[in-house]
Amino acid sequence: MAKKASKSKNDRSSSTSVTSAKNPSTASNQEDFRKDFQEQNPDIKSMRDIGKACGEKWKTMTYEEKVKYYDIATGKRAEFDRAMAEYIKRKESGEDEETEDDSEFDE
Repeated sequence: MAKKASKSKNDRSSSTSVTSAKNPSTASNQEDFRKDFQEQNPDIKSMRDIGKACGEKWKTMTYEEKVKYYDIATGKRAEFDRAMAEYIKRKESGEDEETEDDSEFDE
């Protein structure tokens, strides 16, 4: 009886390619806020508390303050869309085919 190859939680799905485009980060404002918050509050280490504080800050920001982050997100999304289009073209043309040597599973 042959055993099936088992996958752990950390293994990538066989349908996910290493060369595919990665989704852009959606938390640009959180990256900026986290740095400032941690400098001002070095005793708070919990990401939960930092995230809550960031959410409260976002709620109090005006639209004009948020525009900077909307622009960053729009740029990242456009970059992702271009990368994904290139990936799809490579995949359709066969340039990005996985060989038997690249397989995650042992025989």
